[in-house]
Amino acid sequence: MRVWAIANQKGGVGKTTTTLALGRGLAMRGFRVLLVDLDPHASLTRAFGVPAEPQPAGVLDLFDENPAELPRLARATEIENLAFVAAQTPLATLERRSATQPGLGLALSNALARAGAAYDYVLFDCPPTLGLLMVNALAAADHVIIPTQTEPLALHGLKGMCRTSEMIERSRRRALPVSILPTLHDKRTRTGADTLKAMQDAHGDAVWNDAIPNDTRICSVEALTHSAPAAQYPGRGLSAYRRALDWLLLTEARATEQAA
Repeated sequence: MRVWAIANQKGGVGKTTTTLALGRGLAMRGFRVLLVDLDPHASLTRAFGVPAEPQPAGVLDLFDENPAELPRLARATEIENLAFVAAQTPLATLERRSATQPGLGLALSNALARAGAAYDYVLFDCPPTLGLLMVNALAAADHVIIPTQTEPLALHGLKGMCRTSEMIERSRRRALPVSILPTLHDKRTRTGADTLKAMQDAHGDAVWNDAIPNDTRICSVEALTHSAPAAQYPGRGLSAYRRALDWLLLTEARATEQAA
């Protein structure tokens, strides 16, 4: 089982869209995929039509003193091989609970260990804040994917996210590879081109040599959460995410070969 954390300490960079697009792409290739919505705003959960009330079973149940089993919380989707675990608004209260309930920092790692080989890929859609939920995801992850908008302010969030990943890597004492995925890119603007180049100059091979375009059609819930062929939803965005997934899988394959 491979665990990807889709994370950035800046909001509005396309984390949920990236999680949905990559998860859908993996499932379409035959992998068993579980998406885990860690954001109290629950955008991924809403995309699959789960209402806020009544409060659904979901991620919060993994943090109980007698935690639920991850596969029991998983909800099937219309897409074959793709399931998800819902977020709940009370996830925002976990920070307070961590002061009196030891062990919460490894709740997701423990849940994955209990799940065994139920999934080929687990993708965490992280909240845009550095706190208990993001630290849990990074502690459990094999790979961090940082969607980053190609505009100057986003570079500050990227720098902070890279520092956080390095901190977690030192703490857990095993490698935590980072891949940077440029998103919401408008190649027609000088700002977008300059920001993309600055990103690539600063982070080298960790940055994809392409970018996800600013394509409003990719935000279509139908395109990302339903089983109709991608060709039914034309647009540059989905095509770019398929290429990005190729790059991520190739990056992992090369890393595995080097480690062997």
